[in-house]
Amino acid sequence: MIGAGLLILGVAALEMLPGLKSGAGSSEEITAVPSAVNYPAPQVNLSDLQGNLVSLSDSLGKVVLINQWATWCPPCKAEMPTLQAYYEAHQDKDFTIIAIDEGEPEGTVERFVEEYGLTFPVWQDPQQKSLQIFGYDGLPSSYVVDREGNVRLVWFGAINREMLEKHVTPLIEE
Repeated sequence: MIGAGLLILGVAALEMLPGLKSGAGSSEEITAVPSAVNYPAPQVNLSDLQGNLVSLSDSLGKVVLINQWATWCPPCKAEMPTLQAYYEAHQDKDFTIIAIDEGEPEGTVERFVEEYGLTFPVWQDPQQKSLQIFGYDGLPSSYVVDREGNVRLVWFGAINREMLEKHVTPLIEE
């Protein structure tokens, strides 16, 4: 009887502590909540994986989620499938994701992009300029820029689908 009671208490405790559940650590269970802001997006000029010069201003007229990340960052890796799925669901609505890799060799980034099947633009930032430009050096960090070029949301930490739908989808539908 006592053993059965302890087993039931253990199962109940696991249900009450989501961080201990099987699969914890996925971006679907652990997420940051965005902060609403409203300021002009900084100028970001980098190179894509093909070596082409690219600029954030090239995306004016779209809603853009800028995601600063690295292949060695566990929460960055955990959120990539979520970002890819959200991109696929919304890319036909003038929405894009720009993933900015912070300081890694091109080959490392290319292998990661291939392994994860990423189809949104991936830019390289070998000197980590975008971290300086945005003023936050933690990873992952994300910024949502509206069609007029204003940063409207800021995330510090992993993003899950629920938060994307709740906060970014309304901006896409404006």
